[in-house]
Amino acid sequence: MKISAHNQLRGTVSAIRLGEVAAEIVLELGPGTVITATITRSSAERLGLKVGQQASAVIKASDVMIGVDG
Repeated sequence: MKISAHNQLRGTVSAIRLGEVAAEIVLELGPGTVITATITRSSAERLGLKVGQQASAVIKASDVMIGVDG
């Protein structure tokens, strides 16, 4: 897969939660490090996502915010 986005995180699909319209995909990047993406159910089905499969999270955002208490 070649795409222009530089923010790509490779991992393993560790969970898939299918809803009526959306699917929540949990990608384990390393031991104890996960990222969760919400995509359409039809996209999840089209991609044929399965637990244990290698996949990439591609992040496209114009801003990343960080907050602290206090």
